[in-house]
Amino acid sequence: MLQKGDQAPDFTLAASPDKMVTLSDLRGKNVILAFYPADWSPVCTDQMGLYNEMLRFFERHNAVLLGISVDGKWCHQAFAKDRNLHFDLLADFEPKGAVSRQYGVYKNGESLRALFVIDDQGVIQWSYLSPIGENPGADGILQALETMNATA
Repeated sequence: MLQKGDQAPDFTLAASPDKMVTLSDLRGKNVILAFYPADWSPVCTDQMGLYNEMLRFFERHNAVLLGISVDGKWCHQAFAKDRNLHFDLLADFEPKGAVSRQYGVYKNGESLRALFVIDDQGVIQWSYLSPIGENPGADGILQALETMNATA
């Protein structure tokens, strides 16, 4: 798994059937990558719902949140609509898990539950691998963003 100080690998993934997101296009903003196993699973649903509620706090730190799993763009679109999510869910679907593999968080056909906070220059400032059945919450993300702002 990539760690603090590593350059975040660039990628382009589908956020919907007609929208692509490229990490390097977000330079100048802090980026939170929330890798998760699957749309619709109970823990993932809770985790993404919590992050949806935390968006205004992330935005105060000039941060963009991106959810990433190996589910397809149509599945993500239905999940985001059903859960009223206001951030992009990216489909690491084809080739399956390619981005998750780059970040070292792919196992047994799915993304592990992992978090990365990337600074405005594309360098990882914090990472965390959570047990698969446990919602990692948002405290670590907020602490990382606050630390980055304090040292900027």
